[in-house]
Amino acid sequence: MSNYNFDKAINRFKTDSIRWDQYDSSVIPLWVADMDFESPPCVLNAMKNRVKHGIFGYTHAPNNFKENIADYVKKHYDWEVDTDWIVVIPSIVSALYSIGISCTKSTSHIITPQPIYHHLKLAAAESGRNYNEARLETIANRQILSPESINKVIKKNSELLYFCNPHNPGGTVYTKNELVQIVDFCNENNLLICSDEIHCGMVLDGHKHIPIASISEAAANRTITLMSLNKTFNFPGAGLGWMICKNPRLRKIASHKIGSLIPHPEIFGYVATDAAIKNGEDWRLALLDYLSQNRNLLMERINQIPGLRIYDIEASYLGWISCENLPAKNPHQLFLNHGVAVQPGHMFNQPNHIRINIATTHSLLKKALDRIEKAVKSI
Repeated sequence: MSNYNFDKAINRFKTDSIRWDQYDSSVIPLWVADMDFESPPCVLNAMKNRVKHGIFGYTHAPNNFKENIADYVKKHYDWEVDTDWIVVIPSIVSALYSIGISCTKSTSHIITPQPIYHHLKLAAAESGRNYNEARLETIANRQILSPESINKVIKKNSELLYFCNPHNPGGTVYTKNELVQIVDFCNENNLLICSDEIHCGMVLDGHKHIPIASISEAAANRTITLMSLNKTFNFPGAGLGWMICKNPRLRKIASHKIGSLIPHPEIFGYVATDAAIKNGEDWRLALLDYLSQNRNLLMERINQIPGLRIYDIEASYLGWISCENLPAKNPHQLFLNHGVAVQPGHMFNQPNHIRINIATTHSLLKKALDRIEKAVKSI
């Protein structure tokens, strides 16, 4: 029995929530990737105590902040990192964009997976560099970036691979063997790796997150790893992240513009992250149990609906659903017409798919799935 009530329904309308304020109250919004659960008590209490102080001036990191990050990474991912490798950043998204420019030449070529979290693709597109998308392979109902898929789009001037593990939107947690193959390919072709690992704290039962940079010395020296607790502990509106990069030259150029065009993190990001690192583990484990139940419900229901197919969800709270066999030109609009807002597949350059966010109460998810089933029956 959990000490935390994830079934508690919290009204998020008119709280300036991007996800909930986009539509009227007749629509269940399961699109933007944040959760409908309160942040853990340790985070809320730390924030309240900081507010009570009453002054929110320019802020440095709490004592031993990088040491605590290094300990956290060692404990959870069995990855030994030096505090010198860690650069604290205000957000992973801003780092994705800056790395695309700072770590490549104007004449370089960038590779990004497809489908992928849209900011990785946009970071490649807005860098001004040429880029191509490496189509993921579906193997045993899992979406995988393979050396073969990268090889189809690599060019002589390819310099950077954007990577995402656990994968958004596909839900894949890469195995060690799969990561070794990607690392070997990048070593052979001299590709830098920018690895977005923001969902690594929500790996579900039976799976283990392995940072790609931890695979080998060679991997560590060509990889910039991006991590954050924003998603896991649900404070993306007050969070921060960190970059881990062993290679001092690469770390220096990857950190370019932090503190100028990219601001330093701010006070509540430090407060929330510090509290989650120190005291958030019980809540995180309870969250994973709840998300696993929602995952199981989603997989069971979607696989019973003709025309829909869902890929295995090995981490996080995002489901990637194929609508390829659904006789509807715009599945996103179909479901919206029946009162469920999902993320349209065109954001990931696959309009015949949708992404659904299941980080909500069991009861609201069941209601949404009833509406999706009704929508499919209507056609």
